[in-house]
Amino acid sequence: MNNNDQMAFLYDSTKCMGCRGCQVACKQWHELPAEKTRFFAGGADSGYQNPIHLSEHTYTMITFHEVVEDGKLMDWAFWKTQCQHCLEPACASVCLVGAMHKTENGPVVWDSHKCIGCRYCMLACPFNIPKFEWKKVISDIRKCDFCADRIAEGLLPACAKTCATGAILFGKRGELIEIAKERLSKDPEKYYQHIYGLEEAGGTCVLNISNVPLKHLGYPDNVPMEPLEKNTQIDMAAISPAVIGLGAILGVTAFVINRRIELAKTKEKGGQNE
Repeated sequence: MNNNDQMAFLYDSTKCMGCRGCQVACKQWHELPAEKTRFFAGGADSGYQNPIHLSEHTYTMITFHEVVEDGKLMDWAFWKTQCQHCLEPACASVCLVGAMHKTENGPVVWDSHKCIGCRYCMLACPFNIPKFEWKKVISDIRKCDFCADRIAEGLLPACAKTCATGAILFGKRGELIEIAKERLSKDPEKYYQHIYGLEEAGGTCVLNISNVPLKHLGYPDNVPMEPLEKNTQIDMAAISPAVIGLGAILGVTAFVINRRIELAKTKEKGGQNE
């Protein structure tokens, strides 16, 4: 499939009102559990939000940022953080067992039955998106899956469907690029003249436009414009089989230790209930 025929998002931060409805819809559709969070006030460029960051239970979130110059508030913007679903995903290129893979119509998904918890995808991702289930005995990688199951049935992704202001558009990548270019061209004073995701990491299926420079939104603004897949494949080829074997041994060891801890906790709770 041609890259521009892949399904994609266009997030326009100028239309976002920060309702966080997309966060709730994502949680509901994926049946993600609630987690204890706290409000984060890290300052202008660091954002103001709750939860603080993505996790294995939070696949997308809206952050709020202020642009302050010489102590004066110059502008502000919301921002949607999620997996960018790269056209040539580095995370998939380093996956030893093929658990992480790119689908033909756009989403980058993973197979939990194949995942061995090596976490190479976390290291390879230039956007710091995949998260690990640290508290589970049998752990897995988690991230936004672009609602691939909904897309396969001809439905809108949950976040796009619930967006009340049209800040999240869903459609073919090529068509969304044209919409983004038209908005930047027609209203140059309103928009920062850059489509984030058009070329970053070789291009992504999540496109973003905003009224403020990217450096104020907490997203990496130093991501290479070329695909990272070739470099990651070279690096993976250089890894010794012995290192991979050691990683597998450590993984099994961690599993046994965590399992013993869980059994001990269960036994302790059972004794308290008697």
